[in-house]
Amino acid sequence: MKVSSEFSKYAFSYEANNSIQKRVVERLLSFIKEKPQNILDLGCGSGAVCKAIEWDFDHFIGVDFAKGMLELHPKAENIEAIYGDFNDQELFERLYTYKYDYIISASALQWAKDIDKVFKNIKKLNAPIALAIFTSNTFRTLNKTANLDSILSDVSSIEEAQKKYFNAEFEVIKYKLEFQSTREMFQYIKKSGVSASRSVLSFAQTKKLMREYPLNYLEFEIAFIYSH
Repeated sequence: MKVSSEFSKYAFSYEANNSIQKRVVERLLSFIKEKPQNILDLGCGSGAVCKAIEWDFDHFIGVDFAKGMLELHPKAENIEAIYGDFNDQELFERLYTYKYDYIISASALQWAKDIDKVFKNIKKLNAPIALAIFTSNTFRTLNKTANLDSILSDVSSIEEAQKKYFNAEFEVIKYKLEFQSTREMFQYIKKSGVSASRSVLSFAQTKKLMREYPLNYLEFEIAFIYSH
């Protein structure tokens, strides 16, 4: 398992809200050496992967369970935006009717209820993969300071599950995203979607956390799984 680190410094802005996710998409696409024509994007959101692809393709399917996000996804004759949940077996039964040259998932599979089951279903689609999954070390110091347990899976669990189904490379990258103030940092957490809108602290507890958080950056850890 390869582990590396990257650091970014941002003043708070709209573009910073999804800066980590944008870098994740860039990295996933860098793993793809050919130009696949039939692509599946699991957890496509508003279309970050689709928008970043620089080659012409025959068919792109983006799947997401957030209808508001799908409304923002690019639309075209060769682009389908499907409402569905990758935790739902019925979705995969529908997806099995298509042929894929590549399967991509950027920053979504950490919300799988059963990652082993989802990997098993992805395996049945019989195509190379490029997946990015946020791990439990994301927001590590923040969770520790707030005395919260992460709701995400740890690296070992993700690696163990993927080994059962894929002959793939496994890489972990630790990101740090720096902010000019704790207020900007907490605005980022609220707007970025990384926390999945988790709200478990009261207003008073949040204010206390903002005072006691010891860093001027947030930590992210992402597992990349890719094959050719």
